[in-house]
Amino acid sequence: MEAQTLSGGFDNPAVQSSHAFRNIMEAMARPGQIHEIKGAEPPAPLSIAGGTVLLTLCDTETPVYLAGNADNDEVRAWLAFHTGAPLTGPSRAMFAIGDWKALMPLNAYRIGTSEYPDRSATLIVECAELAASGAKLRGPGIKSQAALSLPEIRAFQSNQALFPLGLDFIFTNGVRLAALPRSTEVA
Repeated sequence: MEAQTLSGGFDNPAVQSSHAFRNIMEAMARPGQIHEIKGAEPPAPLSIAGGTVLLTLCDTETPVYLAGNADNDEVRAWLAFHTGAPLTGPSRAMFAIGDWKALMPLNAYRIGTSEYPDRSATLIVECAELAASGAKLRGPGIKSQAALSLPEIRAFQSNQALFPLGLDFIFTNGVRLAALPRSTEVA
C-alpha cells in the first residue's frame, strides 16, 4: 500500500473530526459564511477542505460519488483506507465531490422524498475561487443578506424551488468552505 494512501488522515481523529464537524455545521447554519477547516491532506486534486469534509462525514454506510478528476486511483485508495465509504454513481450517492462541471447534471442526484426529504445528496463543489461576493443569499441563518461566489445562479434557484426537497451544497477551496443548504434563496 502506498504511503499517500496511509497518510493524510486525521492525526488525532476524535478531536480533529469534532472540530471539523462543528465548522461544517456552522457553515450549513450560516449560508454564505466562509469558514476555515483542515485536518486532512488528501491526494490531488482534492482540496484540504474537501478531504476534511469527506473524512468527517463519510463512513462505511455513506455512498460517495467521485466526479471528474476526483475519480482517480489515489483518491479512491485514500478514501477507502480512511473512511471505508463505498463508491457509487450519482443516483445512489449521499455525497459527491468534484468541480462544478464534473458534477453535472444535478438531476442525476437524489433530492429526497416527501416522506424522507433528508435522503438527498450533498454535493461538495471544489472551486477555483471562494469569496463572499457575487450571488445574493437570503433565508434561514442569514440576518438580512449574504453573498457568495457561485458557479451559476439559475441551478440554485431551481434547487431552492424544490424545498423541502433538493440538494445541499458545500463549496471548498484550499482550507476554506462555505455551504448553501436547499432552503437558501439565491438572487
